[in-house]
Amino acid sequence: MTHDFHELVIGGVMFAPLITYAVAALVVILGLRPILHLVGFASIFSHVSIAEFSLYVVVLGGLVLLA
Repeated sequence: MTHDFHELVIGGVMFAPLITYAVAALVVILGLRPILHLVGFASIFSHVSIAEFSLYVVVLGGLVLLA
């Protein structure tokens, strides 16, 4: 079974599909941040930046698996 990867081409430069997924995950996380703030996400964890990074990794992994 072969997988057809579609590279992103910007100005003649080809970017790996992982870069596209990473940018998409960043957009999702930036969209979730106001919702997480309203829910009180920061009060649950002692290291909020590590928790947000972990959430980013989960979203990135989900995007890669769905593709």
